Amino acid sequence: MKSVTSFQEMKTRGEKITMLTAYDYPTARAVEKAGADLILVGDSLGMVVLGYENTLQVTMDDIIHHTKAVRRGAKDTFVISDMPYRSFHLDLRTTKENAFRLIIEAGANAVKLEGGSESRLEAIRAIVDCEIPVVAHLGLTPQSVNKFGGYKVQGKSDAASEQLSTMAKRIEEAGAFMVVLEGIPEALGRKISQELTIPTIGIGAGRHTDGQVLVFHDLLGFSDFKPKFVELYENLNTTIPKALETWCNDVREKRFPERKQVYFPEE
Repeated sequence: MKSVTSFQEMKTRGEKITMLTAYDYPTARAVEKAGADLILVGDSLGMVVLGYENTLQVTMDDIIHHTKAVRRGAKDTFVISDMPYRSFHLDLRTTKENAFRLIIEAGANAVKLEGGSESRLEAIRAIVDCEIPVVAHLGLTPQSVNKFGGYKVQGKSDAASEQLSTMAKRIEEAGAFMVVLEGIPEALGRKISQELTIPTIGIGAGRHTDGQVLVFHDLLGFSDFKPKFVELYENLNTTIPKALETWCNDVREKRFPERKQVYFPEE
């Protein structure tokens, strides 16, 4: 299994880092078999698995439940678990307790939290002080969907770009070992990646981040969400319903089960 230092060394060598989301045992097995460097149990599960409109309804129990399944399916891959909305907003004691739960109960190797405000920096410092690795998340942070008025590209103006760049530096100083950059212009993704010594992982942040992450379901066309930054490598929304339809028709037409699928006393 790769470690925090492994990813730092990959950045130093100029090797791209791969991260994919997973939310259950079979998906985690597939991602590990594919050789991804990291698995993220993201609160995006609220939208692509649980059917919520956004990530705000996802709970700690949800993340723990899904992280446990992922850990069972990917025993040799570094797993990062999202800290969901409200799990790190109240006070530092609650923040640390929730981070502990993700490591001890769920089996994650690190936690991720969104934002770069002063309270977020305090949360990062507090969690790192508990010997827990932290991944930060800047730019289009989905938990801020109501504040942003939707899922909109961030850092487009000079002032907004400078603010995100400053936040990224302060996040590194606070002790985060990696930062996800989402939904920002490519030039800003390059600038932040060059300024930081910790790895940057992009999702809609251009070609010059130290690595890339995509949601499993988006990558395979198994969701209803198709942002500009996603490349469709397979279209499971087409192939899976077609396979299921074929099976239903085979049952109705008495083509399934066949002799080879049944048991006999002599066997």
